[in-house]
Amino acid sequence: MSMSTPPRRPRSARTERETELLWRAVSAADEYAATELVLRLLDEETDPESVLLDVIAVVQGRVGEEWAANRISVAQEHAATAINDRAVAAVSVHPAARTRATRGRITVACVDGDWHGLPARLLAETLKLRGWQVDYLGAQVPTPHLIAHLHSARADVVALSSSIATRLPTAHAAITACQALGVPVLVGGAAFGPDGRYAKLLGADVWAPDARTAADQLAESAPRRPDSGQQPFHDLPHLADQEYTMVARDNTSLVRSVFTGLEDAFPSMRTYSDLQRERTAEDLAHIVEFLATALYLDDEELFTWFIAWTGQILEARGVPADSLPPALDLLARELKEFPRASRILRAGTHTLTAAPFTAARNTA
Repeated sequence: MSMSTPPRRPRSARTERETELLWRAVSAADEYAATELVLRLLDEETDPESVLLDVIAVVQGRVGEEWAANRISVAQEHAATAINDRAVAAVSVHPAARTRATRGRITVACVDGDWHGLPARLLAETLKLRGWQVDYLGAQVPTPHLIAHLHSARADVVALSSSIATRLPTAHAAITACQALGVPVLVGGAAFGPDGRYAKLLGADVWAPDARTAADQLAESAPRRPDSGQQPFHDLPHLADQEYTMVARDNTSLVRSVFTGLEDAFPSMRTYSDLQRERTAEDLAHIVEFLATALYLDDEELFTWFIAWTGQILEARGVPADSLPPALDLLARELKEFPRASRILRAGTHTLTAAPFTAARNTA
């Protein structure tokens, strides 16, 4: 899920046509047609970076949009992503994409707990094309493993990717640990918010909205190395109230309490099937996770965005969003002694009551 979409480059009619062909192959789960298409484009001397970013990446964006609108299932979304990943691999081994490393060395990884590896993979392949020596570590890289790699790799830059906003506290720890070794950090991905607002808050050296911009920024000027061995400190004074710590620690008990109370506050829930009840518990867990992250960042807009997005997703699936305000009210009762959490939850309720989800209903 993306909080913002960077402006798209103008694309030629041919690129539009090839993108549509790849979308047809991907949506039909036809791996062979997808890889044959990208290999043909490269054989015809299409720029490999354009194949990656103007064709494959655009199709992957459409995959996410189709899932959000409930036009494809989770299984179809996973299959499509896997095929796009294979298409990227096909590009990477084609002779047209083989570039000698002439710049420095960069480590590309996803934040621990973030399994969206394709954006990071696209960045890694783009940087290879631009002449970087790239160590691509993949999805869900635990921070201790990342640091262990940096001790031996002597990277000039670390590029961290995160698509999931709830991984931002973990991203903060990773950024700080890398900088403590004297390695600057470039970050990207939807998790870091519109215009990279959370990248700046968490002390990243560089933020980029997409792979092409990241490569351009690194080509113009490499970020300055922090002083090795000197622990950087990114001040988040609001954490002193311990609200984030308490909510994150009590996540499971909060979900349990709200789930139990919701059966009385939202009578329709009594008729839910076991699967519907399981999904409701999952939704509540996500709400608490986003509340905790909003407390960490001291940014209620992150929470209100998530609540509005959740309402749209539910409506697109034919599930009324009416259960969300009672859930927020119950959560607010559990956290009535927490001023920041109470303020954020009130903002979430206001968002739900102020904006009906007509757009989602029209696209369902």
